[in-house]
Amino acid sequence: MKKKSINTFRKEQIQMLADYLLENFSGEMGNVGWRNKERGNETMKEFPKIQTIYRRDERGTLLEGQYAIPEFEYLKDNNWVFTEKVDGTNARIMWQWFEEEGEWKAKMRFGGKTDNAQMHTFLYDKLVAVFSVPELFIRTFVEKNGETIKEPMDVCLYGEGYGARIQRGGGNYIKDGVDFILIDVKVDEWWLKREDVEDIANKMNLKVVPIVGNGTLQDAVEMAREGFDSRWGDFIAEGIVLRPRIDLMRRNGERIIAKIKHKDFKGGEGRGGELRKQAQTASTV
Repeated sequence: MKKKSINTFRKEQIQMLADYLLENFSGEMGNVGWRNKERGNETMKEFPKIQTIYRRDERGTLLEGQYAIPEFEYLKDNNWVFTEKVDGTNARIMWQWFEEEGEWKAKMRFGGKTDNAQMHTFLYDKLVAVFSVPELFIRTFVEKNGETIKEPMDVCLYGEGYGARIQRGGGNYIKDGVDFILIDVKVDEWWLKREDVEDIANKMNLKVVPIVGNGTLQDAVEMAREGFDSRWGDFIAEGIVLRPRIDLMRRNGERIIAKIKHKDFKGGEGRGGELRKQAQTASTV
């Protein structure tokens, strides 16, 4: 049977998506936000593992100078992009297409860091409120200027749920509520570039993790050691997530991404002040 083009059934598709969300929505707490009656072997793509720059000893103390993976040591003097690490909980929004009787259909599911991770009910409710608008995904990932750009693609939005009652310092970000902030986007098997992630965030009215500077791995270590003000207010940011200016992969296919937290250090001085100015300058560009 010949497949219908998306343009042919766009209006019916949007109505079908709305009906699907209403029919399959589950108010019960669980690891998936939407029921998937025909899930089969499909799984959501789990959050990529982010390594701390340095190894730790058996007590969890950071071993400065002992890189967690050889790629960090090899790339330590390269230019890395720093984003503020938000102290929240991982959240994923998965938009999956499937073929049924010659037609493309779609479903949306929510997940945490892994497929078995639990999610706060109040964060789950926020995700429902933000993402239960099928036309947002159609407009962002299927169409361009009202025209179909290609056959539909699976999409996974990776982000952080943050705010009051999420982690100890959640109220520093939002005193009386929670929100979702976008970190990464994967379309089929492609990780999108930062500028494309920002474009998607803009189209979907989402926040995206802020860039707070750039430099070498040692620059990030010094910046995190001294501490810098969070973009959310007058408190010290949890830390930094950093990646090479050009995305790179390890031999096993994992992305090369690092993190370093302020709490990994006990006080300390260094070049953090200079790097903080760098971060403030970056925010105005």
